[in-house]
Amino acid sequence: MDTITFKGIPLHLEGRQPAQGAKAPDFDLLANDLSPRTLKNYHGSILVLLSVPSLDTPVCDTEVRRFNREAANLSDKVRIVAASCDLPFAQARWCGSAGISAVETLSDHRETSFGRNYGVLIKELRLLARAVFVVARDGTVAYGRIVPEMTHEPDYDEVLAAIQKLV
Repeated sequence: MDTITFKGIPLHLEGRQPAQGAKAPDFDLLANDLSPRTLKNYHGSILVLLSVPSLDTPVCDTEVRRFNREAANLSDKVRIVAASCDLPFAQARWCGSAGISAVETLSDHRETSFGRNYGVLIKELRLLARAVFVVARDGTVAYGRIVPEMTHEPDYDEVLAAIQKLV
């Protein structure tokens, strides 16, 4: 997908979405304490990568809260990460106020490597498009969907089914 929309207005994505079955691309993200995170930090886990424009918006808030609740029903082999271009300090503040403990928030603000490597960097806004990727324990992409309209939520049932196939 080369374009998405925001309230019907077309926006262009940079990078290329990894194909199902392909090796998951690496990334350089920052944790809330400014420590680096790469794909290697999650080796051996089933990794759910949520890509959101900004945690401090209604749809992103709803999505991350939903995955935080769903995490309680998932195997301890599953790790969930929400990546955005929000600053790590803002992510930490949001997590604290929202009571998020099962989803790790990571920032792509510095290098936008996640956005480019997963084909979700919005050229016009320098934000990430809404998408979900599931990486299997062997490091391959088992599921990947970019939500075509930024104001819509992902298909939670479809994502959860993809995770269950790997557990």
